[in-house]
Amino acid sequence: MAGKKQQQRKNSKKEQPQKASPEIQQQTVTTASTGSQQELSPPPARPASGGARPDGSGAVPPSRLRTRKTGINWADAGILGLIFLAIIAVAIFTAKPIAAGLQKHLGLDLQGGVHVVYQAVPTPEAPVTRDSMNSLRDNIDKRVNALGVSEPVIQIVNGNRVLVELAGVKDPEEAVNQIGRTAHMEFKTEDGKVVLTGKDLTDAKAELNPQNNQPEVALKFNTAGAKVFADVTAANIGKKIAIYLDDQLLTDPKVETVIPDGNAVIWGSYKTLQDAQEDALLLKAGALPVQVQLIEKRTVGPVLGQESLDRSLKAGMIGLGLIFIFMLFYYRVPGIVADLSLIVYTLIMAGIYLAVPHLTLTLPGIAAFIISVGMAVDANILIYERLKEELRLGKTLRSSFDAGFRHALRTILDCNVNTLIGAAVLYYFGSGAIRGFAVTLAIGVFMSLFTAVTFTRFILHMLVSSRLVLDPKWYGLSKTKLNTALAKPAV
Repeated sequence: MAGKKQQQRKNSKKEQPQKASPEIQQQTVTTASTGSQQELSPPPARPASGGARPDGSGAVPPSRLRTRKTGINWADAGILGLIFLAIIAVAIFTAKPIAAGLQKHLGLDLQGGVHVVYQAVPTPEAPVTRDSMNSLRDNIDKRVNALGVSEPVIQIVNGNRVLVELAGVKDPEEAVNQIGRTAHMEFKTEDGKVVLTGKDLTDAKAELNPQNNQPEVALKFNTAGAKVFADVTAANIGKKIAIYLDDQLLTDPKVETVIPDGNAVIWGSYKTLQDAQEDALLLKAGALPVQVQLIEKRTVGPVLGQESLDRSLKAGMIGLGLIFIFMLFYYRVPGIVADLSLIVYTLIMAGIYLAVPHLTLTLPGIAAFIISVGMAVDANILIYERLKEELRLGKTLRSSFDAGFRHALRTILDCNVNTLIGAAVLYYFGSGAIRGFAVTLAIGVFMSLFTAVTFTRFILHMLVSSRLVLDPKWYGLSKTKLNTALAKPAV
């Protein structure tokens, strides 16, 4: 009898269902890319040795997913929409003004002009030193500014040469002649003695004589020069004082009275007012501190410059268009954010060129701009690929964005720092167009970092907060891949 009761108790234990452990009573899977929670009903027991799930797929069956939906945050969605419309509107309405403004900042290779290199020639009276080369550069800069040339490039090269690039100059030959003239003025008495030079001049201007309507150049000396001139005229009344410019006689008037106020006039040697104006500009700028020799001259016609500009703009537009299309179709919603980021980046770069007075846009500069656009896109790609990896781990959208930015930022900084080092080396050892390339590249790197780290991150967080798009397929990740990733056992 006792054995019978014991057998009944054993049978009742076998028939009694086992209680599920808390871990498998209810499993809640948070789908990061959708922002909703998916609850799983208790799965059937598996053998201790492991194995595939009953459906053989290893994934969570769609029939056993229950989604808890949440509503759209219309406030954040409205702000996001206003930002989107504002960026598009600014880009459309500022396109023509920006293009017109950049026309004034075109370099020699795009606008046409002249490229010359002068070499300083040492003499016993004027040796070539660092101070004399700096003075030579400043003097040439004054002459170029007097010509009315916008955005000139004037640089000392190899210690004893001065590179000059004049974009958009109408008469390159005349400009070269004006720049290279020594403009050394001397006042000589009849016995050939130099009594005064142009270093004491404070002003020189061309004008028409009101009595005979002939062009002349009015000179004014400083205090020391005025005293010397008064003494010279007092000692040479009735005699001639010749005025030479670069050893060429301009005029030799007879002194009739003492001139104490430091004013003098060069007349009788000019056929037109333009001739007088050229000498006046040279005298006002001052004589070159050392002798110079023209060793290189290259002229770029406006037709060739315009053709280069058209081709560069066409290549840039095609490249930007292909990038926009790729980002849109491959990354979808984040791709739209990347395209907006590129528009903001382009507007910022154009604004920098318009705001900085002596920054010119050249062919190497356009190349550097396109490279920096690629780097800006590369930063977004690193962020989005990391975002997809985080989504595959089953994190929420916000957690995936935060982790994606945090992990991708290290790689982005490393790449951009290396590029900045390369730009610094190019700027230090290069000259002319190479330095322009380095400057544009460095500015582009900083701006791409700004747009990727601040603007892109801000827009993506606004997108997550608005809950406008929760389906993972709109973030470049299919739901099948997401479920497969979630179903993989932990190692």
